[in-house]
Amino acid sequence: MPRSRERVRLEAGLKIDLNVLLCDGRVKRGQSGRGTISWSRGGESVADGSLEVCLPLESPGWFALKLGSLDQRIQLHAAPRHFGGEQLYFVCPVTGRRVSVLWLPPGARRFASRLAWGRRQVAYGSQFETPHDRALSAAQEIRYELGGAIFVSLDDAAPPKPKGMHWRTYEAKIKRLKRYEAVCLQHDMTLLARLRGGI
Repeated sequence: MPRSRERVRLEAGLKIDLNVLLCDGRVKRGQSGRGTISWSRGGESVADGSLEVCLPLESPGWFALKLGSLDQRIQLHAAPRHFGGEQLYFVCPVTGRRVSVLWLPPGARRFASRLAWGRRQVAYGSQFETPHDRALSAAQEIRYELGGAIFVSLDDAAPPKPKGMHWRTYEAKIKRLKRYEAVCLQHDMTLLARLRGGI
């Protein structure tokens, strides 16, 4: 890990999301097995490892990961849902908290929850961005979610309501989009005024 005065981006390291593994079918209740796991960034492979999952019907089970010199076993916890069924969680090996996502920041020797690394050691990528950059990223994310890649540009009209989305949800997203775009426009106007003043 870096010195205490340097913070690293969590996204620059590796992440394990239990909900993604459940949706992919790599983790299933009542099954045990071995497989591989890989991480990529920008379409390029970053790391490959092997995983072993033991998830019996009667107990929460565990998740083991081998990645280079890292050989880590993580306990799983099953919490009942209000309307039946269960929600699976990792048990953070440092804090003992139930979490869905574990991180391995650059320089770390084991996966742990976000809280295990502390605020002074790691930060999300958005914490390094200016307010304008955060607004721009959020606006583009909403535009992509609603209309795909062809609506990402802030110069385009607002994306149409996707089929199946409730109007109330769509209108709330458009309202948020307009707030983010107003921040971007204000930044651009301020920048333009500075440039005109300097000429």
